[in-house]
Amino acid sequence: MPDAARPPRHVLILGGTTEARRLAAALAPEPAGAPEAAPAPECALRVTTSLAGRVAAPRLPAGEVRIGGFGGPEGLARWLREHAVDALIDATHPFADTISHNAALAAATAHVPLLAVRRPGWVPGPGDTWHQVTSLDEAAAALPALGTRVFLTTGRMGLAHFAHLTGLWFLVRSVDAPEPPHPPRMEVLLDRGPFTVEGERALLRAHRIDVLVTKDSGAAATAAKLTAAREAGVPVVVVRRPPVPDGVPVAEGPEAAAEWLRGLFSAADSH
Repeated sequence: MPDAARPPRHVLILGGTTEARRLAAALAPEPAGAPEAAPAPECALRVTTSLAGRVAAPRLPAGEVRIGGFGGPEGLARWLREHAVDALIDATHPFADTISHNAALAAATAHVPLLAVRRPGWVPGPGDTWHQVTSLDEAAAALPALGTRVFLTTGRMGLAHFAHLTGLWFLVRSVDAPEPPHPPRMEVLLDRGPFTVEGERALLRAHRIDVLVTKDSGAAATAAKLTAAREAGVPVVVVRRPPVPDGVPVAEGPEAAAEWLRGLFSAADSH
């Protein structure tokens, strides 16, 4: 039973992903009711999710929400201390490496336990033609040899890496409209997943796509394009995800994260 005299444990989730919303739904005092949510630890919790604010209309999670940056690792460490955070969960996008490194530095400075939640990456299967690269610059360098009509699904923030490819045509899909610099020959498709294989097939056909570029973000919500590309014989340039900072434990989903919190708080209560 929770100790009535003790304030609730405070969990800060660095969010913006499906996994972050599911975890918040499981942990918040009045869950949003996601049927697949993980069971919450058996103690009183205060849950705050922090969103970067890069999307105009984000999907808000259960519990408390803050929007905007912290001002680097020092600002995040200060926030952790000032708001008496007991555990920090980095459930950001697998490619949000700046905030992940800031979280690792801040957690060490503020002496707050940190866990990273990372969905499993995609794995090529029979029939896939993947060209794996380590950066958007490498992806751009690979494109001229692979095709001329590019389906670019790496997000609006990295279009400058492709702006010099004046001989290629790009279909760019993003949640919000991109800003310059970007490729001169470009059509923008504003859309948000999950996407279907049927829809992705139609998109490849309608725009005569002959090469796909994606980040290895993992998860099923945006994996349909890989199936459609395989069926159409379209090569895929896959940008590998950056590694989690050294020393940070990793959970593959909300269920494992909730179990980690349960063990963390149980151990603290036993001392």
